Amino acid sequence: MISSLQIMGIDSSHIVAVNEHHSLHGEVKDAFCQMQADAAIEGLDLQICSSFRSFDKQLSIWNRKWRGELALYTIDGEILDANTLADEEKIHAILTWSALPGASRHHWGTDFDFYDKRNVEKLGHVFELIPQEYENEGPCAELARWVHTHCDSYGFYLPYHHYTGGVAREPWHLSHRAIAQQIQSHFSADTLAEQLAKSEMLGKQSVLSCLPELIRRYTYNEGVKA
Repeated sequence: MISSLQIMGIDSSHIVAVNEHHSLHGEVKDAFCQMQADAAIEGLDLQICSSFRSFDKQLSIWNRKWRGELALYTIDGEILDANTLADEEKIHAILTWSALPGASRHHWGTDFDFYDKRNVEKLGHVFELIPQEYENEGPCAELARWVHTHCDSYGFYLPYHHYTGGVAREPWHLSHRAIAQQIQSHFSADTLAEQLAKSEMLGKQSVLSCLPELIRRYTYNEGVKA
Protein backbone atom coordinates (compact mmCIF):
# COMPACT_ATOMS: atom_id res chain seq x y z
CA MET A 1 0.00 0.00 0.00
CA ILE A 2 1.37 3.40 -0.97
CA SER A 3 1.42 6.02 1.80
CA SER A 4 0.09 9.57 1.71
CA LEU A 5 3.66 10.89 1.81
CA GLN A 6 4.54 8.80 -1.24
CA ILE A 7 1.42 9.97 -3.06
CA MET A 8 2.45 13.59 -2.45
CA GLY A 9 6.06 13.06 -3.55
CA ILE A 10 7.54 13.62 -0.09
CA ASP A 11 8.66 10.01 0.42
CA SER A 12 10.30 8.36 -2.61
CA SER A 13 10.82 4.88 -1.14
CA HIS A 14 8.39 3.42 -3.75
CA ILE A 15 10.64 4.64 -6.56
CA VAL A 16 13.46 2.74 -8.29
CA ALA A 17 16.00 3.94 -10.84
CA VAL A 18 15.35 3.25 -14.51
CA ASN A 19 18.66 4.77 -15.53
CA GLU A 20 21.07 7.45 -14.34
CA HIS A 21 18.54 10.24 -14.79
CA HIS A 22 15.05 8.80 -14.31
CA SER A 23 13.08 6.78 -11.76
CA LEU A 24 9.67 5.10 -11.64
CA HIS A 25 7.51 2.94 -9.41
CA GLY A 26 9.10 -0.52 -9.39
CA GLU A 27 6.27 -2.31 -11.19
CA VAL A 28 5.98 0.50 -13.72
CA LYS A 29 9.70 0.27 -14.48
CA ASP A 30 9.31 -3.36 -15.53
CA ALA A 31 6.42 -2.54 -17.86
CA PHE A 32 8.29 0.41 -19.34
CA CYS A 33 11.45 -1.60 -19.98
CA GLN A 34 9.49 -4.26 -21.84
CA MET A 35 7.77 -1.63 -23.96
CA GLN A 36 11.09 0.09 -24.62
CA ALA A 37 12.67 -3.19 -25.76
CA ASP A 38 9.79 -3.93 -28.12
CA ALA A 39 9.91 -0.40 -29.56
CA ALA A 40 13.63 -0.89 -30.22
CA ILE A 41 12.83 -3.96 -32.34
CA GLU A 42 10.79 -1.59 -34.51
CA GLY A 43 13.75 0.79 -34.78
CA LEU A 44 12.29 3.31 -32.33
CA ASP A 45 14.24 4.84 -29.44
CA LEU A 46 11.70 5.10 -26.63
CA GLN A 47 13.32 7.17 -23.88
CA ILE A 48 12.08 9.07 -20.84
CA CYS A 49 12.51 12.84 -20.66
CA SER A 50 10.66 13.33 -17.34
CA SER A 51 9.68 10.81 -14.69
CA PHE A 52 9.40 10.91 -10.88
CA ARG A 53 9.36 14.43 -9.50
CA SER A 54 9.46 15.23 -5.79
CA PHE A 55 7.16 17.58 -3.89
CA ASP A 56 10.03 20.04 -3.40
CA LYS A 57 10.83 20.04 -7.12
CA GLN A 58 7.20 20.67 -8.02
CA LEU A 59 7.00 23.38 -5.36
CA SER A 60 10.02 25.14 -6.87
CA ILE A 61 8.41 25.11 -10.32
CA TRP A 62 5.13 26.43 -8.89
CA ASN A 63 6.72 29.28 -6.95
CA ARG A 64 8.89 30.38 -9.87
CA LYS A 65 5.85 30.49 -12.11
CA TRP A 66 3.84 32.35 -9.45
CA ARG A 67 6.57 34.99 -9.21
CA GLY A 68 6.81 35.26 -13.00
CA GLU A 69 10.34 33.83 -13.13
CA LEU A 70 9.10 31.08 -15.46
CA ALA A 71 6.72 31.88 -18.29
CA LEU A 72 2.97 31.40 -18.04
CA TYR A 73 0.96 30.57 -21.16
CA THR A 74 -2.63 30.50 -22.33
CA ILE A 75 -3.96 27.20 -23.69
CA ASP A 76 -3.05 28.56 -27.14
CA GLY A 77 0.56 29.15 -26.13
CA GLU A 78 0.43 32.93 -25.76
CA ILE A 79 2.63 34.34 -23.00
CA LEU A 80 0.88 35.86 -19.98
CA ASP A 81 2.15 38.51 -17.57
CA ALA A 82 1.94 36.99 -14.08
CA ASN A 83 1.91 40.46 -12.51
CA THR A 84 -1.39 41.34 -14.22
CA LEU A 85 -3.28 38.21 -13.18
CA ALA A 86 -5.60 37.80 -10.21
CA ASP A 87 -4.81 34.80 -8.00
CA GLU A 88 -7.51 32.61 -9.53
CA GLU A 89 -6.33 33.43 -13.06
CA LYS A 90 -2.74 32.68 -12.10
CA ILE A 91 -3.69 29.33 -10.56
CA HIS A 92 -5.41 28.16 -13.72
CA ALA A 93 -2.64 29.50 -15.95
CA ILE A 94 -0.06 27.48 -14.00
CA LEU A 95 -2.15 24.32 -13.78
CA THR A 96 -2.84 24.27 -17.50
CA TRP A 97 0.82 23.38 -18.02
CA SER A 98 2.26 22.38 -14.60
CA ALA A 99 0.91 20.35 -11.69
CA LEU A 100 0.11 21.45 -8.17
CA PRO A 101 2.77 20.43 -5.62
CA GLY A 102 1.60 17.24 -3.94
CA ALA A 103 -0.97 16.59 -6.68
CA SER A 104 1.32 15.77 -9.59
CA ARG A 105 0.94 12.33 -11.14
CA HIS A 106 4.73 12.37 -11.49
CA HIS A 107 4.94 11.99 -7.69
CA TRP A 108 3.33 8.57 -8.00
CA GLY A 109 6.07 7.03 -10.13
CA THR A 110 3.35 5.79 -12.49
CA ASP A 111 3.69 8.59 -15.03
CA PHE A 112 6.45 9.75 -17.36
CA ASP A 113 7.03 11.74 -20.53
CA PHE A 114 8.61 9.97 -23.50
CA TYR A 115 10.44 10.97 -26.66
CA ASP A 116 12.50 9.52 -29.53
CA LYS A 117 15.96 10.53 -28.36
CA ARG A 118 17.86 9.07 -31.30
CA ASN A 119 15.68 10.71 -33.93
CA VAL A 120 15.74 14.09 -32.17
CA GLU A 121 19.55 13.96 -32.12
CA LYS A 122 19.80 12.62 -35.68
CA LEU A 123 17.78 15.56 -37.00
CA GLY A 124 19.71 18.09 -34.89
CA HIS A 125 16.38 19.20 -33.50
CA VAL A 126 16.15 21.56 -30.52
CA PHE A 127 13.69 19.58 -28.43
CA GLU A 128 10.93 21.63 -26.74
CA LEU A 129 8.35 19.01 -25.65
CA ILE A 130 5.49 20.49 -27.64
CA PRO A 131 2.63 18.67 -29.45
CA GLN A 132 3.93 19.52 -32.92
CA GLU A 133 6.99 17.31 -32.28
CA TYR A 134 4.66 14.30 -31.91
CA GLU A 135 2.53 14.92 -34.99
CA ASN A 136 2.81 14.71 -38.79
CA GLU A 137 6.54 14.67 -39.61
CA GLY A 138 7.75 15.73 -36.17
CA PRO A 139 10.84 14.00 -34.75
CA CYS A 140 8.76 11.95 -32.28
CA ALA A 141 5.74 11.37 -34.52
CA GLU A 142 6.54 7.81 -35.60
CA LEU A 143 7.24 6.77 -32.02
CA ALA A 144 4.06 8.50 -30.82
CA ARG A 145 1.98 6.56 -33.34
CA TRP A 146 3.56 3.29 -32.19
CA VAL A 147 3.07 4.13 -28.51
CA HIS A 148 -0.54 5.20 -29.01
CA THR A 149 -1.25 1.90 -30.80
CA HIS A 150 0.56 -0.42 -28.40
CA CYS A 151 0.76 1.23 -24.96
CA ASP A 152 -2.37 -0.47 -23.65
CA SER A 153 -0.68 -3.84 -24.15
CA TYR A 154 1.86 -2.84 -21.49
CA GLY A 155 -0.71 -1.38 -19.11
CA PHE A 156 -0.23 2.27 -20.10
CA TYR A 157 -2.58 4.96 -21.34
CA LEU A 158 -2.41 8.68 -22.19
CA PRO A 159 -4.30 10.62 -19.49
CA TYR A 160 -3.77 14.01 -21.15
CA HIS A 161 -4.18 12.96 -24.77
CA HIS A 162 -7.21 15.24 -25.18
CA TYR A 163 -7.77 18.73 -23.79
CA THR A 164 -10.89 18.73 -21.62
CA GLY A 165 -10.55 22.14 -20.00
CA GLY A 166 -7.96 20.84 -17.54
CA VAL A 167 -4.35 20.12 -18.44
CA ALA A 168 -3.15 21.12 -21.90
CA ARG A 169 -2.86 18.28 -24.41
CA GLU A 170 0.24 16.14 -23.76
CA PRO A 171 0.73 13.41 -26.39
CA TRP A 172 3.98 12.45 -24.62
CA HIS A 173 2.55 11.70 -21.16
CA LEU A 174 2.07 8.02 -20.30
CA SER A 175 0.55 6.60 -17.14
CA HIS A 176 0.34 3.04 -15.85
CA ARG A 177 -3.42 2.69 -15.67
CA ALA A 178 -3.90 0.06 -12.94
CA ILE A 179 -1.35 1.41 -10.46
CA ALA A 180 -2.28 5.04 -11.06
CA GLN A 181 -5.95 4.26 -10.51
CA GLN A 182 -5.10 2.43 -7.30
CA ILE A 183 -3.12 5.43 -6.07
CA GLN A 184 -5.83 7.86 -7.12
CA SER A 185 -8.37 5.90 -5.08
CA HIS A 186 -6.27 6.63 -1.96
CA PHE A 187 -5.65 10.30 -2.78
CA SER A 188 -6.83 12.61 0.00
CA ALA A 189 -7.55 16.27 -0.66
CA ASP A 190 -7.67 16.87 3.10
CA THR A 191 -4.19 15.40 3.62
CA LEU A 192 -2.82 17.50 0.76
CA ALA A 193 -4.47 20.61 2.21
CA GLU A 194 -2.66 20.01 5.51
CA GLN A 195 0.65 19.64 3.67
CA LEU A 196 0.17 22.76 1.55
CA ALA A 197 -0.93 24.81 4.57
CA LYS A 198 2.47 24.28 6.22
CA SER A 199 4.48 24.59 3.00
CA GLU A 200 6.18 27.64 1.49
CA MET A 201 3.85 27.59 -1.53
CA LEU A 202 2.93 31.00 -2.89
CA GLY A 203 -0.78 31.69 -3.33
CA LYS A 204 -1.68 28.80 -1.06
CA GLN A 205 -4.72 30.43 0.55
CA SER A 206 -6.33 30.89 -2.85
CA VAL A 207 -5.42 27.31 -3.80
CA LEU A 208 -6.78 25.87 -0.54
CA SER A 209 -10.10 27.62 -1.04
CA CYS A 210 -10.83 25.48 -4.11
CA LEU A 211 -8.45 22.53 -3.73
CA PRO A 212 -10.88 19.60 -4.33
CA GLU A 213 -12.04 21.19 -7.59
CA LEU A 214 -8.46 21.80 -8.74
CA ILE A 215 -7.59 18.14 -8.09
CA ARG A 216 -10.66 16.97 -9.98
CA ARG A 217 -10.11 19.31 -12.92
CA TYR A 218 -6.35 18.95 -13.35
CA THR A 219 -4.84 15.95 -11.54
CA TYR A 220 -7.69 13.68 -12.64
CA ASN A 221 -8.08 15.74 -15.84
CA GLU A 222 -11.86 15.71 -15.66
CA GLY A 223 -11.77 19.23 -17.02
CA VAL A 224 -14.60 21.73 -16.98
CA LYS A 225 -17.95 20.39 -15.87
CA ALA A 226 -20.62 20.40 -18.59
